[in-house]
Formats: sequence, C-alpha cells, structure tokens
Amino acid sequence: MKAMVCEAFGGPEVLALREVPDPPQPGAGEIQLRLRARGVQYVDVLMLAGKYQFRPDPPFIPGSEAAGEVLAVGPGVTRFRPGDQVMSRHRLGAFAERANAPESACDPVPQGLSLEQAGVFRAAHATAYHALLQRGRLAAGETVLIHGAAGGIGIAAIQVAKLFGATVIATASTEAKRAACLEEGADHAIDYRGGFLDQVKALTGGHGVDIVYDPIGAAVTEESLRTLAWGGRLLILGFLGGGPATIRSNYLLIKGIDAIGVRIGGLAEANPALAEANAHALAEFAAAGQLRPRISHRFPLDQAAAAVQAVIDRAVIGKAVLVG
Repeated sequence: MKAMVCEAFGGPEVLALREVPDPPQPGAGEIQLRLRARGVQYVDVLMLAGKYQFRPDPPFIPGSEAAGEVLAVGPGVTRFRPGDQVMSRHRLGAFAERANAPESACDPVPQGLSLEQAGVFRAAHATAYHALLQRGRLAAGETVLIHGAAGGIGIAAIQVAKLFGATVIATASTEAKRAACLEEGADHAIDYRGGFLDQVKALTGGHGVDIVYDPIGAAVTEESLRTLAWGGRLLILGFLGGGPATIRSNYLLIKGIDAIGVRIGGLAEANPALAEANAHALAEFAAAGQLRPRISHRFPLDQAAAAVQAVIDRAVIGKAVLVG
C-alpha cells in the first residue's frame, strides 16, 4: 500500500510517499479499513517535530483519525462486517491507504455525514465535548469565550456550546474567520489582537464569562483570567500562541476560578470507557444533524505535507482532510 512516512523529525518536508507493507490481518477485537479520508491536526505538526507527548521514532506513519470501509474483521468483532463505512481513531498510521484499529475505537459513519466529514469529526468534537461538559461543567445559560474559534477544536467548541444552551463569544484574527464563527452559531465574534478584555466586558454587561476555552496560552491566557466571572473555569487546551502562561494565583483566589487542564489523549488513557461513551454520544448528535465538521481544505494523500503546512500557516478554517 501507499503511505506518507515521516522519515526524520522536522517540518512537513520530512513526509515522503512510500510503498509499505499492508497491515497484518486484524487480530482479536480489531478491524482493517480501506481509508478514504484522514484528518490533519496540529497534533500531527507536533508529532512530526518530535514535540508531542507520544514521541515515536522515525520512520513512522502519522495520522490519528480517519474514515473508510471495513475490509476484514478479527476474531470477536461483533459491531462491524466487511463493507461497512466506519470512522476510526488511531494511535498512528492514518496517513495510509489501509490501517487496523480496535473495534472500540470505531463507530459507524453517522447518517448524513460524508466520509470526508466523518474522517475529521471525532478528534475535534471529542475534545470540545469533554472540555466543555466534563471538565468545564458547562450549564445552559452560561457564557463561553472561545479562543482560536475558527480552528478545528474551536469550531467544534462553538457547536457543542450552542447545542447545550450557552452564549458564545468567539475570537479570531481575520474577518473571514470571524464570519465563519458566526455561521457556525457564535453569538459574537471579535478580533482579539490588541486586547479583548474590554470587548468581553461590554458584551457581558460587565459580568464576565463563565468559561474560557483556551488553546492559545501565553498572553491570551493571562488576559483571559481577567474576563472570568466569579466561579469561572479556565480550560487550558494548548499553547499555540507561544507557550504556557504564568498564571497569577491571586486571580484564581479572588474570583474562585478553576484552572483546568484538558488533554483528550489523557482521557483515552485514564478512562477509556468514558472516551468510548463520548464517541458514541457524539456520533448520535451527528446523526441527528446537530454536530457537523467544517472542512475548508482538501488534499490528496500524497500532498499531506501541503496539508500540514496549511495547518501551520493557520490557513485552515475548521478542518483539513486528506482524501483518496
């Protein structure tokens, strides 16, 4: 089969199209897929650079989410049979024509989702769902400030927050990105460059927000603390803005703020049953037409390097997908 192989740590240029052996016949509890669509995420950027928590040694095939058709099933598999359309989660290996996955890491493609949409659905929406509802304890009527709102996990967060009755203030850097946030259901979309505290205070009547959803870090996190109302929750999802923030504990003390780390891979490791239940719940929401990924960029598999570069350049609104 053909696959995009990371041959050394570095940028997108380390990816090369190679002929590699087909995966082995699926073992007990596994299925084998002919992949048709694969999500491209910032975690792939970090993995290629050797900067992710899970650091495989090159050569390896990156990619952790996909969708395709079942080719074969291993002993004990009961939910799928050859020909079924499935969306799947992988530790590695999705940037390929075929891959094996545990049955527990797969769900049928929800009615109404294309294979392209299914291939980019699971990771971002699972992150937003776990962050907002389970870590952030979101309640209907609360207000959520979503940073990086035009990215994959940002668009997903807008959709999840609105589905569960929140008011959403989205931040994004360009007019096109802010327009996309409003199209996805955000109540307000603001330019965070040059500061956003006064805008948030004005939009909330001086009250502040109940939750900040923050994949940016650095100075954005520090200013975000000042936007939170009493009992607010700061959800820390990453550091796209240049690194971790130095959080002043007096802000947490005075306003009773919770600073909460969110790592979806950690959930899968620590509580796989909950991660699986979340995936099934999200599939039901998608089947009902209540959640749907936004795809702005499509690339053939052999142009995975260009897809990764688009993620690095922050050109993607929502998700990028590798097809074929």
